[in-house]
Amino acid sequence: MTPASEAPPAAASPGGAVARLAGGVMLLRGWRRLGASFLAGSFGALAMPPFGFLPALAVSLAVAIWLVDGTAGSRSTRPARLWPCALIGWAWGFGYLFAGLWWLGSAFLVEADVFLWALPLGVLGLPAALGLFYAAGFAVAGLLWVRGPGRIAGLAFGVAGAEWVRGHVFTGFPWNTLGMAVGQNLWLMQSASLVGLYGLTVLAILVCAAPATLATGSHPRSRFGPSAAAAIVLAAMALYGAERVDPEADPVVVGVRLRLVQPNLPQDAKFRPENRQDIVDRYVELTRRPPEDGGAAPTHILWPESAFPFLIQRDPAAMAQVGAGLAPGQHLITGAARAEEPLPGERLRYFNAIMAIEPGGRIVDSYDKVHLVPFGEYLPAPLDAALRALGLRQFVAVPGGFSAGTLAGQRILDVPGLPPVAATICYEAIFPGAILPAGAAGADRPPGLILNVTNDAWFGDTPGPRQHLAQARLRAVEEGLPLVRDANTGISAVIDAHGRVVAQLPIEQEAVLDADLPVRILGGTLYGRVGDWPFAAMLAACLAGALRARRLA
Repeated sequence: MTPASEAPPAAASPGGAVARLAGGVMLLRGWRRLGASFLAGSFGALAMPPFGFLPALAVSLAVAIWLVDGTAGSRSTRPARLWPCALIGWAWGFGYLFAGLWWLGSAFLVEADVFLWALPLGVLGLPAALGLFYAAGFAVAGLLWVRGPGRIAGLAFGVAGAEWVRGHVFTGFPWNTLGMAVGQNLWLMQSASLVGLYGLTVLAILVCAAPATLATGSHPRSRFGPSAAAAIVLAAMALYGAERVDPEADPVVVGVRLRLVQPNLPQDAKFRPENRQDIVDRYVELTRRPPEDGGAAPTHILWPESAFPFLIQRDPAAMAQVGAGLAPGQHLITGAARAEEPLPGERLRYFNAIMAIEPGGRIVDSYDKVHLVPFGEYLPAPLDAALRALGLRQFVAVPGGFSAGTLAGQRILDVPGLPPVAATICYEAIFPGAILPAGAAGADRPPGLILNVTNDAWFGDTPGPRQHLAQARLRAVEEGLPLVRDANTGISAVIDAHGRVVAQLPIEQEAVLDADLPVRILGGTLYGRVGDWPFAAMLAACLAGALRARRLA
């Protein structure tokens, strides 16, 4: 006989089409099992921005749980089930990331003559490789698997832990982490101020996986209890969020008026040197437009990432034109590539930077991007020489690729007239806990805003720019800081410290956005002070719950 702790859930218990469906899913084997897992993961991607359909993740995780339940055959032991659990997890993660990241293929079409051959590697290869993290998470969950609600805790421990690892190893890629399923709703996202994105991931898995027991529970308590608990958790999160978000708009910083310039430059024309003068003229014209609402003139102008197809710091004429386009007292904050003079025997080093420029064209401060995009901005060192020998290069056509700024240089950007600025470029804004330099939250001059300049033109009018905005928005809630985001083709926005969108521009539209700067939350947030320690405690609680269920089974 099979030990009780390894007996499959009671799929054949009477009661409805869902129970019969669960039983059928558990009987799947081989390619049918992997195909069902892939489709379940793909459906779960509907919970991510811009769709935000939370029930999709519940259906997706329920099917995944039933598939793992089906590995508990009478002749199986837990170690023997590791491989099928890992395969189920890999197929689920592959489907989830394929459906959520297909838009990456747009970047390969910008210079199709150079990169089209690699499109399958980005659209299929990357999700397949990242699926290995979910394979590991499901394998860990398989070691803890028992019938009843305990397997929900085991799944949350394994998969949430794998999501944290995905966000950190090999430079990290936390795009569409499962916690974003509850990180889009204004009230539900407020819990990120306590536990961060990875804490939301634990909650999202526990809540969305709970309905799986409705079809497989053998006792009313084990069948309905998890869903009731999930409903209570969601209600508590919503109540906390409603209490935290004041109906009144956040106050604004006195004496600051922002202008976000969204030039909507096509990516295939943006980096052509022959367009340099037209591009500078376009930026200056947008900068000097009178306010449409007849309000106060902007004090600070923002231009997006890599605004110029040349090194403006080495072009005195262009710098003079930019400086002349600023009114007295105005300051420009712009993305721009910059070069650093090499030491003898070294090559010229290029950085993806943010520069603060005053009238007259003098650079008053700058920030170099620390967290570069592998294969987009540089080729990883182990592959660099080999790939270049084959004539390959990174997407950004900079000789040798960009160099990363040093961690010591990851600091606050000082711009006259603004509170201290926590600067981020492009996807640096998707990394929870990495927005502020160490100790910045408790410094004598804590940051007053998060600045994110980006160029999402690579991805066109797809879910990509919308996902990017949603993830950057969650950083505002985690840190208790307003977010100012300027994007070449959109979506440019000003977001307050509670995650409310104060103003934004539509995607793929040339426009300027004038807005006030909301204030930061005094005292910051729990997450801003302690980071991922609450997440670690939640993981420990899930592990303890799963182990307790094993002992009682």
